[in-house]
Amino acid sequence: MNRVLLVEDQLIVRQGLKMIIEQDPDFVVIDEAENGLEAMEVMENKAVDIILMDIRMPVMNGIEAAHKIKARWPQVKILILTTFNDEEYALQALKEGVNGFLLKTSDGPKLLQSIKSCLAGGMAIHEQVAAKVVPRLLEKPETTSIDHSLSPRELAITKLVGHGKTNKEIASELFLSIGTVKNHITQILQKLELRDRTQLAIFAVRHDLL
Repeated sequence: MNRVLLVEDQLIVRQGLKMIIEQDPDFVVIDEAENGLEAMEVMENKAVDIILMDIRMPVMNGIEAAHKIKARWPQVKILILTTFNDEEYALQALKEGVNGFLLKTSDGPKLLQSIKSCLAGGMAIHEQVAAKVVPRLLEKPETTSIDHSLSPRELAITKLVGHGKTNKEIASELFLSIGTVKNHITQILQKLELRDRTQLAIFAVRHDLL
């Protein structure tokens, strides 16, 4: 059973999300919060697998909350939900290591699919957001030649992460165990001094490793 935390300042939205999510027997909404600070208080006492979180909230917004939560609980997945189709929000959220960015206009099946993708180690980005964000990610840094010191195996895994593949998909494609893929990704992040696979995916795109 996957444990979901809803972080949204509007009660009616939380109720709607909870109704959709708990239609799937694999999910249970273990608690709700009205802002990022409340979310962190919940996480001090309850185990959470994934957080569905709004961006614009009082007290502590979604961007700040994502930063603090990922720093303290890096294993917890975060799927940002918002009505704002703004690439700046999406870029900020991705830089903080969130695992997905979905518009609230999405339907129930799309929401559940995105949650499952995030939990499987993939990235879920709404098509309208991706259309604006991907070109920004493709903007190359001033220096594109870097010494990444990755082995051929690590480079292959990095490329697949850049393509949005989950650990299971990478393992299947490279004939490795899922545990081996996880270990390689941990080593890659350490070598590149990156925080998580979201940053690794952005790294792969920006440095032409695809």
